[in-house]
Amino acid sequence: MRKILAVDDDNDILDVIRIILEDEGYEVATLTNGKDIIDSITSIRPDLILLDVMLSGMDGREICKTIKADAHFNFIPIIMISASHNLQNYSALPGPPNGFIPKPFDIDKLVNVVNGHFAA
Repeated sequence: MRKILAVDDDNDILDVIRIILEDEGYEVATLTNGKDIIDSITSIRPDLILLDVMLSGMDGREICKTIKADAHFNFIPIIMISASHNLQNYSALPGPPNGFIPKPFDIDKLVNVVNGHFAA
């Protein structure tokens, strides 16, 4: 079973993501902040990370950059989630993520983007 780590400081959004993706057959772990993300990645060993850009007191773009710079984790696809639609050109971000989903997200879009990363 594929594992997904969803990181967002909004528990309601995490619940929606978890329910939707568990219905699709994924195992979903959630995290409400970015400060413990490296420990969580080490223990959970996710196949994909869904990462909010604006976390309480932290910038998801910096967290993404840190993960992408770490040889132990840089192979894990990261999909950024944000209400800031000007981030849709995510390829210009430092340590670019592998995808972007705008908030509020469409359920089908979420499922399609996640499934698309495992289709290859």
